[in-house]
Amino acid sequence: MAAAPQPVSPPAAATRGDVFRLGFIGPGNLAESIARGVAASGVLPASAIRTAGHRRPERAAAFASLGAHILETNAQVLDDSDVIVISVKPQIVKQVLVELKPLLSEEKLLVSIAAGIKMEDLQAWSGQRRIIRVMPNTPSAVGQAASVMCLGEMATENDENRVKSLFSAIGKVWTAEEKYFDAVTGLSGSGPAYIFLAIEAMADGGVAAGLPRDLALGLASQTVLGAATMVNQTGKHPGQLKDQVTSPAGTTITGIQELEKGAFRGTLINAVVAATKRCRELSQS
Repeated sequence: MAAAPQPVSPPAAATRGDVFRLGFIGPGNLAESIARGVAASGVLPASAIRTAGHRRPERAAAFASLGAHILETNAQVLDDSDVIVISVKPQIVKQVLVELKPLLSEEKLLVSIAAGIKMEDLQAWSGQRRIIRVMPNTPSAVGQAASVMCLGEMATENDENRVKSLFSAIGKVWTAEEKYFDAVTGLSGSGPAYIFLAIEAMADGGVAAGLPRDLALGLASQTVLGAATMVNQTGKHPGQLKDQVTSPAGTTITGIQELEKGAFRGTLINAVVAATKRCRELSQS
């Protein structure tokens, strides 16, 4: 069986000596998270980042507060950038790319973070082949994103390194074939919501057992964070870590027995598969 892809770290050259101009078409919340991470980590100086004004002034103001350049139009952002992140809502990606198509050239690298928009559509609408598609998730807002990227046919090794450096600034990055992106959406795209539900349910359990609400929620959220950190940092299989905390006839195995009665693992598996199926349906419509 093939080894699972490992998250990649940004190459040293991409984080220290490779300064390029980064433009965002659409200064939304996710774009802001990327820009803040990039500037805070030193991958690029804030002065290398640019975007255009927005119908909601606070969006451009958020970028301006970083020290980014605020230009008047998307066309100006395109002209003044080496790497252009398409960060508008998926419903208007086609409109935006068709409008920018006459101004595009293979000298520019396009990076799409629009959920559900396939590479073939990005290429058709933009007329470009130098594209990288990235699927980050909402924990990018706190620097803990799980991002997966795939390369267009004309993307270079330097392009790949640049994009790795950008998204490593807001979490971890994996490279995978685009055929896996629907499942990526079902797992890491939708997955934060599953974990929020689990935290809420654990906290409710604590309240039911007699804990104050604030203490129960704090314990539940920190427990999930700590468990995830152990998986990431120890490299041990989750089942092995589970066994280490499960004593014979103890409290943990009693709790696990209840989870198994409720098909906890099977329900989570089914949630990921169902979300993946729905993503495929949406991408085909």
